Amino acid sequence: MRGGVLLSVAALFAGSGAGTAPQGYFDLQPGVTLETGDTWIDEGKRYRLYGVQSCLRGTTYTDRSGEKRDCGEASLAMLAAYIRDTNPVCAPVAKSAGAIFVACYATIGGERLDLANILIASGFAFAALDAGGMPFHAPYAVVEQKARESRAGLWQFDDVQHPSILLSRAANERVRKGGQ
Repeated sequence: MRGGVLLSVAALFAGSGAGTAPQGYFDLQPGVTLETGDTWIDEGKRYRLYGVQSCLRGTTYTDRSGEKRDCGEASLAMLAAYIRDTNPVCAPVAKSAGAIFVACYATIGGERLDLANILIASGFAFAALDAGGMPFHAPYAVVEQKARESRAGLWQFDDVQHPSILLSRAANERVRKGGQ
């Protein structure tokens, strides 16, 4: 069913011209409070890109000059740049207790493109995985693999790790210590 949610949202993309947002969409404009490279707050509501996991803030990668850089800040900066440069529109696709999950598209050269796909293809975000290690939206995993193979974005740095690996390690450590 998870993939079906995005497929139904994708169907909305096809039927409308590049100048107007389909009914039910809202503008994602500069000025929102970005929390991470996949999550923001606007008018007191937390939004998160469906099927995307950005780098975790506070995790690092080593750049070409040997300096440690914050991976989460790199993901956040790219999301900010895409918001500023592509005027995305978003539609809610699911809700959780903590966030409204959205599908967004950006307009580039008169074409509508999936913002999550752009972030993952550029190597500054990753396909989000469920607790079983499966992608929430399988096409994003394919895009991520292509980005990894071409060493796009953060994948060019040898010590970048998929955030799901880091989250899994943290969860396992909590369980090992008897916490939850």
